[in-house]
Amino acid sequence: MSRLTGKNWLGAAAVGAALLSLPALSHFDDKQMPQSYRQSYFALLAANFGPMVGTVKGEIPWDQARMDSWAHDLAALATLDIMRGFVDGSDKGTTRAKPEIWQDKADFGSKMDALRKELASLQKVTAGGDREAIAAQVGAAGKACKSCHDDYKAEDYLY
Repeated sequence: MSRLTGKNWLGAAAVGAALLSLPALSHFDDKQMPQSYRQSYFALLAANFGPMVGTVKGEIPWDQARMDSWAHDLAALATLDIMRGFVDGSDKGTTRAKPEIWQDKADFGSKMDALRKELASLQKVTAGGDREAIAAQVGAAGKACKSCHDDYKAEDYLY
């Protein structure tokens, strides 16, 4: 039986990190940096929030450790300044963002702040392990997401 050395573990960790970053990298375009930044952010948000929703709905078997991990990653994402992805002029190019974002950045920013708060709460509630409370907070975070989608996300795009 072979033993894994530190180099093997380091290599496995590097490969794992590269694979996990693929959703974000698939949106990277150095000619449209703000668009790439925000699309990568939202891809990572979906990659963590989607499985939580699936778990709460019973489509994915409950695994508290995974729920904690997804909630932790969402809380970390919530600390990023997504508004730097919405600089003036970045409403052009490859984007699902509606022009209304740039017409009312204050409202958009307040909705993003509400999402940040819900995601921070989601981490705390998830750490408690109460499935009903977690489901309720997943719902609250989902409503915060949807409030932005309703007003600021165009439906017709690449996916």
